Amino acid sequence: MKRILLSAGLSLVSLSGLQARAPKVSIDQRIDEAVGPAAQFISDIIFYELQITDTISVPLILVWLLAGAFFFTFYLGFINIRGFKHALHIVRGKYNQEDAPGEVSHFQALTAAVSGTVGLGNIAGVAIAISLGGPGATFWMILAGLVGMSSKFVSCTLGVKYRDTHADGTVSGGPMQYLSKGLSIEKGMPKLGKFLAAFFALMCIGGAIGAGNMFQINQATQQMISVTGGADSFFGGGNAWIFGLIIAVLVGLVILGGMKSIAQVTERVVPLMCGIYILAAIVVLLANFTHIPDAFGLIFEGAFTSSAIGGGIVGTMIQGLRRGLFSNEAGIGSASIAHSAVKTNVPVTEGFVASLEPFIDTVVVCTMTALVIVVTGSYNLESADGIALTSASFATVISWFPLLLAAAVILFAFSTMITWSYYGLKAWTYLFGNNKVADISFKVIFCAFIVLGAPMQLNSVVAFSDAMLFAMSIPNMIGLYLLAPVVKSDMLAFLSYARSSNKLPLTEEAIEAEKA
Repeated sequence: MKRILLSAGLSLVSLSGLQARAPKVSIDQRIDEAVGPAAQFISDIIFYELQITDTISVPLILVWLLAGAFFFTFYLGFINIRGFKHALHIVRGKYNQEDAPGEVSHFQALTAAVSGTVGLGNIAGVAIAISLGGPGATFWMILAGLVGMSSKFVSCTLGVKYRDTHADGTVSGGPMQYLSKGLSIEKGMPKLGKFLAAFFALMCIGGAIGAGNMFQINQATQQMISVTGGADSFFGGGNAWIFGLIIAVLVGLVILGGMKSIAQVTERVVPLMCGIYILAAIVVLLANFTHIPDAFGLIFEGAFTSSAIGGGIVGTMIQGLRRGLFSNEAGIGSASIAHSAVKTNVPVTEGFVASLEPFIDTVVVCTMTALVIVVTGSYNLESADGIALTSASFATVISWFPLLLAAAVILFAFSTMITWSYYGLKAWTYLFGNNKVADISFKVIFCAFIVLGAPMQLNSVVAFSDAMLFAMSIPNMIGLYLLAPVVKSDMLAFLSYARSSNKLPLTEEAIEAEKA
């Protein structure tokens, strides 16, 4: 009996010893392992790649977005180019309608939407594209921005045209509305419209909480830790959640006020952060003024030669187009939710304003980043990639720029979060009803995920949310194709009005008269 007890005791000691030596599995790892298989399955479907050569493949979702962007550009007669001056006039207030339904001005709607796209993609994404595709990727990135302007024009015109105006003066617009109402009214397809709208809303909620929230706060937290002492930072170790809590409170204070509050913040933050970033880029370019002609030469030569990194000309093209379209999110449909809140009786005016968004995001900000990386020669660095490469490029002239970049990343993340909270909220209330309970419940959930996302390294969750983000483009683009004739009719009427009378104020009746 003693032997049995002794043997059992030794076994227990041995077992406890093994348990003590076993590595502790963190909550992050448990969640990552739990959602990993499902996340990988969904991601493999959404980002399914077409194999072009042994070394080059292209995501099918990229083809889907790019085909739509080119179609709308040609179908609308290059409205992205010939409508540019009208867009500037509208943003400057030429056609403002103070008594029109809506919550924000054209400029506020633009800055709110830009805040949802200008961010890490412009800083890290550009560097990745150039690292993999060479300087020539910049050319294709610019092209993606230019044709993406047409997709935004169509989506945001429809967002305003079919929006819902509530009793308290707030509005709900975007793909949920123009898919359900637009396809029912214009095409007699109510069942298809409701299905596509519900599918979009579900994907939008997932994209908002994941890509528009957890990913943003996680990157901002890492930057904060990096510039406040690294491993010795107060926010390092187990205190990262405290930084998340601080940001959650700030986000909560903004989003509780609704779209008007969000727009008031973005109209100040977006121009400030873009202005500082572009000013820093100009300083670097002026310091390397003599290298600018050579940089443009490398960009154009690299775009059409087969000597680039990553599979020659096709690889260069794919990297540039991928980062360009993924940066400005043209065709995904999210931006039309913000633009739908604009004060106007003429929906197509906001389409013109929205077309400026890919231009600002990709053609201006991304190109400035690319030029800095190329003129400083930093794209040849093998020891840095992503945001580290961009930081190293600026640091060649501005030694303290990494600190400024860290602040910019936090601002970019903050503005992205407040805008995506609005996108997610509108998708949430579409599914669960436009009432106080639904409104408050989503905002509480969104802020809670900010705290959770700060300390976590959830690669599978981020991959899953990215897949949901781009899955939004599937129902959205179907709706855009079917409703494009409606947009074209409104566009031609506005252009006719602008040419013939140019009388102010512009009214919906005046546009309808031009159609007649």
